[in-house]
Amino acid sequence: MSLGHRGVLFLDELPEFKRQTLDLLRQPMEDKEIRIARSSGFFNYPADVMVVGAMNPCPCGYYPDRNKCRCTPFEIRRYLSNISGPVLDRIDICVEASRVELSQLKKRKGGESSQSMRRRVMAARRRQEERYAGTHIRFNADLEAGDLEKYCAPDADGAALMEKMFRVMDLSARAYHRILKVARTIADLSGSPSVLKEHISQAVCYRAGDLAERQGEHGER
Repeated sequence: MSLGHRGVLFLDELPEFKRQTLDLLRQPMEDKEIRIARSSGFFNYPADVMVVGAMNPCPCGYYPDRNKCRCTPFEIRRYLSNISGPVLDRIDICVEASRVELSQLKKRKGGESSQSMRRRVMAARRRQEERYAGTHIRFNADLEAGDLEKYCAPDADGAALMEKMFRVMDLSARAYHRILKVARTIADLSGSPSVLKEHISQAVCYRAGDLAERQGEHGER
């Protein structure tokens, strides 16, 4: 994590790591530094890193296609349980990539170009630089709980939706704060000076981990 400071740490096949190893990421992801205690003293290493993970839905990779998947429900639960709730709670964006059909591969229509994406991202970064000029904050990711009311307060409709989702999804305070920060970034990418209901709605959709956990409690997974 320290070698990835101010960069990206990509963890492929995330559930293949030991649960204890992944749980060690929790505090550094929160504090953005690693503290190591030894008999000779305490050592701090910088670890302000963007953690990105990729995973399959089951050990064989074919779930929920039961024509191909041979994993038992127990094997799937054990596989997914390697990623603990507290670790998942610290991940801002969690999305599921659906299977690509042949008809989609044949389509010639392309999406947004990388060049266009880069322009939008750089414009969003400039907005954040202007917003946080003269403060200790560099980007939306640096916002702390006490900063959210000033910089991420949504409009009335967005606030009502956020309140509803907090109850329905049984969000933790950490997840609630992360949704607001993601919504602020979505607003920046769209060029909006305010966080609107549509930005909150999109940010909530990126909490697939919370939705799956709630469904699992009711036997819907």
